[in-house]
Amino acid sequence: MKKSYAFLLSILLIFGVVLAGCSSNEKSSGDEKVTLNIALWDENVSEVVDKSVALFEKEHPNVKVNITYTPFADYWAKLKTSAAGGSGPDIFWMNGPNFHQYASNGLIKDLQPLIEKDKIETSVYTPALVDLYTYEDHLYGMPYFLDSVALYYNKKLFDDAGLPYPDETWTWETIEEVGEKLTDKDKKIYGYIASNLSQQGYYNLIHQAGGYVINEDKTKSGYNLPETKEAFEFTKRLMDKGISPSAKTQVETKGDQIFGSGKAAMAPAISVIAPTYYEMLGENLGIAPLPKGKQKATIVHGLSWSMNDKTKHEDLAWELLKKLSGKEAGQYMGESGFSIPAYQEAESLWVESIPSINLKVFTDSLEFGVPYPISKDTEKWQNVEVKEFKEAFLGKKSIDEAAETVQKEMDEILKNEK
Repeated sequence: MKKSYAFLLSILLIFGVVLAGCSSNEKSSGDEKVTLNIALWDENVSEVVDKSVALFEKEHPNVKVNITYTPFADYWAKLKTSAAGGSGPDIFWMNGPNFHQYASNGLIKDLQPLIEKDKIETSVYTPALVDLYTYEDHLYGMPYFLDSVALYYNKKLFDDAGLPYPDETWTWETIEEVGEKLTDKDKKIYGYIASNLSQQGYYNLIHQAGGYVINEDKTKSGYNLPETKEAFEFTKRLMDKGISPSAKTQVETKGDQIFGSGKAAMAPAISVIAPTYYEMLGENLGIAPLPKGKQKATIVHGLSWSMNDKTKHEDLAWELLKKLSGKEAGQYMGESGFSIPAYQEAESLWVESIPSINLKVFTDSLEFGVPYPISKDTEKWQNVEVKEFKEAFLGKKSIDEAAETVQKEMDEILKNEK
């Protein structure tokens, strides 16, 4: 009996040691330092990102967040190589042109199950940006900040010509009529910059004319539509009449430099350039809605935070991602004046960041915002688009010829995406 008792006691002691060991290991695991890596490309937003990271680290003292800034020219090649290899940052910036490729190839995590589990209300974000980062009805990127497009104008040039400033009643015809009056070839001042760029130029005009770049189910290009061609014909006409700098001139000197130096009365441009223009023109800077064609439209693009599908710390990465895209993050972005927060409640903070100019034009225009056009292989068909219409603007081929080539090649690219 004593022998049995001694044996049982020894077993219990051994079992107790094992339990103590397990308990010790669990505690050690809980105290273990974890490192999360973030990747993005614009250091101008570093102060804003740092504030959100500081909030997260305060709540998770065992986690260290490393932030890496890579120049945009190198960012995507570096990110794609690391993500495809099963490594890379835990969380990173995603843009529209690359989104479908990353989502369809399983390089970024489907966030919808996490959103539903935590009952995250995505209606707090600008709808166009939610649409932009949705793939197969699931959200793969939490919206962060956005750009819309409006008409910037130089008040001094309007005052010198005795002309009223642009307003919400303006149309394409007004641009052409008033632009001609503001053009002074002797002083080399243009009435308007008909941008040869897509986001701030012809993409807006295409939708204003009633056309489209790509249809909703992303199976067909809209470049053969008469309405789409109108956008390019309008742009080319303004260049040919000398109201706008030619395509050649815009290649040699960027439109932002021409407008910012006081050599153009009007220019369509994205919201993120507002602080730069204000620094260049000061109180002479004005902002109005984009003039409409058959309808109002402004292209909306912006960035989201996405999660690496192969992250080893999904729970912590999700907590960090929520901090980077939450209400406080939106407030930090708005107060910085860097760009319009995707978190809609914080839009007014950005509007107030430069009180003397009407930044509200940009947030009001979101009502008729159109998401930036994308598909799985956006880069492929955009390369064709840029090449063909550059030649058309330079007079090397007609708008019809360029549109026919883009339509044919883009449709083939879209066909092969499936």
